[in-house]
Amino acid sequence: MAWNNPGGPGDRNPWRKQEDQGPPDLDELFKKLRERMGKGLGGGSGGGTILLGVFVLILAFWVLSGFYRINEGERGVVLRFGAYQATALPGLRWHVPYPFERVERVNIGRIREAEVGYRSNARTGQKTVVPRESLMLTEDENIIHVEFAVQYRIVDPGAYLFNVLDPEMTLHQVTESAIREVVGKSKMEFILSEGRGVVTAQVQAMVQQLLDGYDTGLQLTRLIMQDAQPPEQVQAAFADAVKAREDKQRLINEAEAYRNEVLPKARGEAARILSDANAYREEVVERAGGEATRFSSVLAEYEKAPEVTRERLYLEALEEVLRRNRKVVIDAEQGNNLFYLPLDQMMGSERVGSSGISRPPSSGNSVTGDEARRVRESSRGREPRR
Repeated sequence: MAWNNPGGPGDRNPWRKQEDQGPPDLDELFKKLRERMGKGLGGGSGGGTILLGVFVLILAFWVLSGFYRINEGERGVVLRFGAYQATALPGLRWHVPYPFERVERVNIGRIREAEVGYRSNARTGQKTVVPRESLMLTEDENIIHVEFAVQYRIVDPGAYLFNVLDPEMTLHQVTESAIREVVGKSKMEFILSEGRGVVTAQVQAMVQQLLDGYDTGLQLTRLIMQDAQPPEQVQAAFADAVKAREDKQRLINEAEAYRNEVLPKARGEAARILSDANAYREEVVERAGGEATRFSSVLAEYEKAPEVTRERLYLEALEEVLRRNRKVVIDAEQGNNLFYLPLDQMMGSERVGSSGISRPPSSGNSVTGDEARRVRESSRGREPRR
């Protein structure tokens, strides 16, 4: 008969015995367990002490395992049962050890890079074009090949780990979408020439706005347009167009340089002419004023002695006329047979004026006042005074 067959010999059914004795005593069970463990460790109360010491030692190791260090340029994201709890700053920190909490380290100081339109191999240094990302349609319905390099860093570790499933993929798709939108609103010639900086700035602003809207915890540091060119089939024609634009710009620069060289000279010449004209005007005005003053003074003297003043004016006018005339008029009928003509002084007066300043010879011979007086005296038949 089986050992658990009721009513058998010996009746060894353990469940029947427990039913007869009632529920087990927990204190008794723990006491027996402690005695057995004590016997296994050497017996007596010393075994319990060793067990307690081992337990305390294990507990100390467990508590010490909660200490961790966050390096400079990193942040620690504390997770409690997998949920975000806090962000730890650089330094020595402590958290509740495993399995309650764990720490994810995130490097926020490293500048990361993403590539749109191409993939580069750091080991070989070669670049592979990705046409499905690089070929885009412009506003004037031309196809253009563009490549962008995106540099970014993590600014919010908690958002980076929990708000988006794959932040790098999100950044890549957001950048490609922004590039297509900006390129689709721009003309091809604008993108290939002076619009590269404008397109890059617009794409960067749009990408950062979308990343902030998704709360990815990423921040763009730099967006670089690596390449922008027409498709390979039409590159030769566009190269000619680019060369023509460069020649046009070169000619414009040369014209600007010539203008910058000529205009200052012309302005200086105009200023000089204007200054000379103003000086001449002032000279004429002053001379006219002096002549008017002199005429007024002569008029006053004329009113006092008309005959004397008339004679003096006549002599002064005659002296002025004869000074510029190389001919000498002599009254031969009333004159002497011998006339004295100071030809050396007459010829020298052509070069020396009344002020004593050397002058070039004029068309007429200059005669001083003494010479004119001598001529008049000779014409009247008198001996000239020396």
